[in-house]
Amino acid sequence: MQALDRTQPILPLRPGLPEQRTSDYERHGTTSLFAALDIATGKVIGKCHRRHRHQEFLKFMELVDSQLPAEAKEIHVVVDNYGTHKTAKVIRWFARHPRYHLHFTPTSGSWVNQVERWFAEITQKRIRRGSFTSVQSLEKAIQEYLDHYNETPKPFVWTADADLILGKIQRLCERISNSQGLSSTSKTSSTNL
Repeated sequence: MQALDRTQPILPLRPGLPEQRTSDYERHGTTSLFAALDIATGKVIGKCHRRHRHQEFLKFMELVDSQLPAEAKEIHVVVDNYGTHKTAKVIRWFARHPRYHLHFTPTSGSWVNQVERWFAEITQKRIRRGSFTSVQSLEKAIQEYLDHYNETPKPFVWTADADLILGKIQRLCERISNSQGLSSTSKTSSTNL
């Protein structure tokens, strides 16, 4: 996440006028938010680090491990295919912690990971409209949001049923196959001219 400071203040909503903000900003650095979402309760464990390497990921996993109850026999961790999660030290850490099971999302399949939905929420509700003059102010805002969110966490609930999702996929596949058929037909027609 970038600590961005708008060059002009954001103008609030007024009757008949939407919120207005400048498109230009000053950059003041970045931070990486590592977050773990308990899908049953909605609680989030999060920690900002200035870098996004395997060392920071392992520090974060130690934090997660220290905050989870010892009686939790199996913990399933869904992560993206970022190289950090596949280094030798990370593999050894998970081998030493057998109650953890890693699951990798497919490429461009981050929507499968519910914590990505939570990232969208913090972005929408706290980061996007913010103005941060330093990385420290951004990290403070993130921590305040985490604390406030965890006071009354709520799990995310999928509202679409499987038939609806599969129907959309089927219609998309039909459109793709029809468009490919049209493009090959138009190529044939143009060569016959």
